[in-house]
Amino acid sequence: MSSSLPDTLLQEQEPLEHGLRQRHLTMLGLGGVIGAGLFVGSGGGIALAGPGIILSYLFAGVLALLVMRMLGEMSAAMPASGSFSVHAERALGRWAGFSVGWLYWFLLVVVLAVEATGAATIANGWVPAVPQWAWVLAFMTVFTASNLAAVRNFGEFEFWFAALKVGAIVLFLALGALAIAGILPETRPVGLGNLTGQGGFLPHGWAGVISGVLAVVFAFGGLEVVTIAAAESDDPARSVSRAVRSAVWRILFFYIGSMLVIVTLLPWNTVTPGQSPYVAVLEAIGVGSAGQVMNVVVFVALLSALNANLYGSSRMVFSLAERGEAPRALLELSPGGVPRRAVLASVAFGFVSVLLNLLWPDTVFLWMLNAVGSVLLLVWILIAVSQLRLRRRIEREAPERLVLRMWAFPYLTWAALVAMATVVVLMLFDPTARTQLLWTAGAATIVLTVAWVRELRARHAT
Repeated sequence: MSSSLPDTLLQEQEPLEHGLRQRHLTMLGLGGVIGAGLFVGSGGGIALAGPGIILSYLFAGVLALLVMRMLGEMSAAMPASGSFSVHAERALGRWAGFSVGWLYWFLLVVVLAVEATGAATIANGWVPAVPQWAWVLAFMTVFTASNLAAVRNFGEFEFWFAALKVGAIVLFLALGALAIAGILPETRPVGLGNLTGQGGFLPHGWAGVISGVLAVVFAFGGLEVVTIAAAESDDPARSVSRAVRSAVWRILFFYIGSMLVIVTLLPWNTVTPGQSPYVAVLEAIGVGSAGQVMNVVVFVALLSALNANLYGSSRMVFSLAERGEAPRALLELSPGGVPRRAVLASVAFGFVSVLLNLLWPDTVFLWMLNAVGSVLLLVWILIAVSQLRLRRRIEREAPERLVLRMWAFPYLTWAALVAMATVVVLMLFDPTARTQLLWTAGAATIVLTVAWVRELRARHAT
């Protein structure tokens, strides 16, 4: 397959509405990552690594930081609604852009089902008279309307959703710090007993830290939506560089700070996988109705992620259509510059995914979920490879567009690639992770085969 690059790195301005502001992008980056995976899923990582989960999150966070710096560099220089899919096409050829774009779209519309079903389960617990399927229908309808509205309205909607999650994290960190210092009523300084007791800081050794990395690395997915949304901002290059700089560092602080508070205040072996360690901490420091408080936060987190993923999936498939890799009918825009058919196509498959999740959660939908389980890692690897290929060319053709640069290029890019290759190898030796990796490899093989056939037909036609 050809890996020829276009004659120019520059692209005509996106036809989409440019209604997103800097604050929208910054909060979108923060809110896209802070979700149920952190509030609930972190308990599984703590069970694997003990207090060493701090190191697991640190390693995974630094890897995400490096990948986002690479992506931010390319997106600031070449803003596009297809983001890394467009970059992969320019760096490696149409086959790469086609493959990563469709795999990422599939990932988002499948994850939509998880988010919609999770939010509906919580809402059904509050109002049992309304069946779960009705809540799913209501959520999908509301967020379809949100995404069909002007992009500025979507930005405001997501801004306040994300602000609530960020506020919850900041409040949790503040309360945790006061409790650790013994300043809160009926608390006393806790010291380092929980960090060094119960088997020590690394109760399961470095193997536990590694297992923790495999459990939490995918929690950093969602940051990439910032670079997709940047194409609809009033100043894409400046906006994406500022959003990437601020969002990644703050997320590292929130994630690692949260883990430090949890394992300092609680013995790690009292944290139950599948249950929120945040609830356990709030109950331990005397916050009444902690379970319901966190239920509200998780509920908002799920709806926020649903909204952002529907946005990201619609823009990705719109970008594919722009490049002739998806039906041209998806290019239709509303008078306000919203890709209506791309939104409707994404939500339609989202509804199918929800139905499969409700009817066959342990068979058909589980297969779909496993098939996209490791797509994020594939996206990150292609981002790094694309940045290696494109950086020199941008320096040669348009150096003034490098407003955000990858640190210590190319050494840190290669280091990130080696780290990601190591994660892939470790996943092969982990029974749970191996299943997802192999299913994802199967899905990627199918998409790559389609890409090859398309390219061979195009060559034959010319």
